[in-house]
Amino acid sequence: MSIEVSHITKTYGMIKALNDVSFSIKKGEIVGFLGPNGAGKSTLMKILTTYLKATEGSAEVNGFKISEENKEVQKSVGYLPEHNPLYLDMFVKEYLSFNAEIYNIPKTAIEKVIEQTGLGPEAHKKIEQLSKGFRQRVGLAAALLHDPEVLILDEPTTGLDPNQLIEIRKLIKNFGKPMSDGRAGKTVLLSTHIMQEVEAICDRVIIIHKGAIVLDKPLSELSDDKEQVVEVEFDYRVEKEALQKIDKVNKVENSVGFVYHIYFSTREDMRAKVFDFARDNGLKILQLYQKNTTLEKLFIELTTESEK
Repeated sequence: MSIEVSHITKTYGMIKALNDVSFSIKKGEIVGFLGPNGAGKSTLMKILTTYLKATEGSAEVNGFKISEENKEVQKSVGYLPEHNPLYLDMFVKEYLSFNAEIYNIPKTAIEKVIEQTGLGPEAHKKIEQLSKGFRQRVGLAAALLHDPEVLILDEPTTGLDPNQLIEIRKLIKNFGKPMSDGRAGKTVLLSTHIMQEVEAICDRVIIIHKGAIVLDKPLSELSDDKEQVVEVEFDYRVEKEALQKIDKVNKVENSVGFVYHIYFSTREDMRAKVFDFARDNGLKILQLYQKNTTLEKLFIELTTESEK
């Protein structure tokens, strides 16, 4: 296992930020750590990266115990915290060079991560000149510099616009793909409170609420066999009647702006049909993905039940 968490509890005085949390993650798996704000996601990530110590319990990352082998854990983990700690007055390459010296790795690794994260066109700029999306890429590049086996990403897409969201999500999903030599891809633990993030990137979801795990399942087990919902955002307003002419459409909802929820009476992937509709009607698609209505319902039930 890449990550093994066993009965982790973290208390601050009388408050339990984490309460007896246990789970394991296999190599190459991309796992979404989903929960409301304040559920304990960031606390657990800080424990796994050795920034915090657990009050009780134990954990291993890449076979290293977080309580005893913290240096080895840090070397094998790439961590992007929620508040990306960048030196804004540094140039991109200068900042990555600084990080390379900390890890004592060859400067040749810098060009590799610049290419991996698509930073090439911005690499000559100061970080303060970059958009939020490219600053996130700099944080990801720094996390990848030492070629870690595990990536721990805390709210990596917060504050990004729709185009930046799509680009960063693709980037993260690619990290988990098997390598050309047959080795498993990187293990990714992704913290978010956005369900669409999990749907777009992850193989499995862990939901945490008030410091305790309330669900741990593969996304494939959380699908409704009777209905499929596709969320699409166009660059222009579309009449719902036109969308209802797509094959196997039950109903269409316009949620906000140019975003539409299209309900299909099939589990066949209908995104290609929506793409064809856009092409035939001269529309551009800004984002397109399948909504997991089961996950959405479960999230609401599991994170509000104790408040009823």
